[in-house]
Amino acid sequence: MSDSPPGETGLTTGAVARRLGVSPTTLRSWDRRYGIGPAARVDGRHRRWTPADVEMLETMCRLTSAGVPPAEAARAARHARTTGAPPLAPPEPSRSRAAGSLPLGDVRQECRGLARAAVRLDAPAVEDQLAAAVDEHGLTVAWQEVMVPTLHAVGRKWATSGDRYVEVEHLLSWHVSTTLRRHTPPPSAQGAGLAGPVLLACAPGEQHTLPLEALNAGLAQRGVPTRMFGAAVPAEALSAAVRRTGPVAVVLWAQARSTASLPLARHVGGTRWGVKGARRQPLVVLGGPGWAGRPPAGLPKPAGLAEALDLLSGTYRSHA
Repeated sequence: MSDSPPGETGLTTGAVARRLGVSPTTLRSWDRRYGIGPAARVDGRHRRWTPADVEMLETMCRLTSAGVPPAEAARAARHARTTGAPPLAPPEPSRSRAAGSLPLGDVRQECRGLARAAVRLDAPAVEDQLAAAVDEHGLTVAWQEVMVPTLHAVGRKWATSGDRYVEVEHLLSWHVSTTLRRHTPPPSAQGAGLAGPVLLACAPGEQHTLPLEALNAGLAQRGVPTRMFGAAVPAEALSAAVRRTGPVAVVLWAQARSTASLPLARHVGGTRWGVKGARRQPLVVLGGPGWAGRPPAGLPKPAGLAEALDLLSGTYRSHA
């Protein structure tokens, strides 16, 4: 089915919105606020977007997703359409206090563009921004300084806005997870030796898996074999997995205090395997804000992804 009636040229607003991955409301808002609209309209009312108009919108999307303020991006896009000159390049990554519609605070410029793309539900731009962050900074910095601050900002906005922005959090979380998995080498490429793997599991009742996915990707990049069990692993299943795989370490993630269980952590740490006289037990590493306070002796709690990667890869190497 054609997007334009016979005799009319150009695309409808709905067709352009689908092509760019933005909402028709966003396009109408850009037209009203910044003059980013079609050069001509049918009967003076209906929008019909020509290829030049669509190219202008693509410039607008690219610049705003890179962190350029919408008004500035609109001026550059209009100038490019009028003069044929190339649009301005995205700004160099920097720190920014401008938060847009989300409470970002003092963060990297990439967070600003990523947040705007997420709020617009602009999936292609979110995907591009995340991939560019990992390519530019590496997985660890991209996770700690781009993904996490933006996820936290969306979560705070959702918590203070009722049911609003839940779709933004879901979309952003999905694409963060996708990006992390794309940068996780397959198990066949991970190290193999006498040492057991690192087990990654959320505590019973815990559903937040993204930090473990980031850790899994980072360990795989370092050649450390892992077993990812994900969300809400029952205590009995976790104990059985420890006995079956003989891991060098087990990471227990707890986002909330209600899911953090020190008795469980001590029980897992006391699980032994191997022949009599040469039994071994895993190092249990606590992850997440749910483990509040000073960690007990023998249960390290890394401060972030980089520290966790160093601790776990060092533990693995010492057993290999």
